[in-house]
Amino acid sequence: MGTQLQAVIRSVIGMCVCLILAGCGEGVGVDQSGRKVTAESLEGQWLVINYWAEWCAPCRTEIPELNALARQFKASSVTVLGVNFDGLQGAELLKASEALGIEFTVLEQDPAARYELPRSEALPVTYIVDSQGRVRERLLGEQTAAGLAARLKALQAEE
Repeated sequence: MGTQLQAVIRSVIGMCVCLILAGCGEGVGVDQSGRKVTAESLEGQWLVINYWAEWCAPCRTEIPELNALARQFKASSVTVLGVNFDGLQGAELLKASEALGIEFTVLEQDPAARYELPRSEALPVTYIVDSQGRVRERLLGEQTAAGLAARLKALQAEE
């Protein structure tokens, strides 16, 4: 094998390794506290993704229910995620999250494209995404912890 061919092969292998390693730490974004949320940390999890806004009265009522759900499933394969409908970022997102008493992870970056979530003009809206990343449920309006837990249990039983 010629020296040039060996150099090309080494370059191609090097690029492949770099691409593989780059995908390992793929991020979903950061949370309201600026901590990185990795795709790996959500892998195999059922996700309850809730869109909320400060001006949405039902959203405000629903947040304690989502906090309770997050606590209930903390040690399981269910993760509650919030997304601010108005796209707040950084300090504004943290301030709004704290003002509403949100205890679960709120993503700065909207995960709609990642999970193929249809855009909703109504709030609140909650999506249940299964452990394979498929949207299983779209729930409009205010939800309760008990209602969401029952839906999760029913959907998980179907697997």
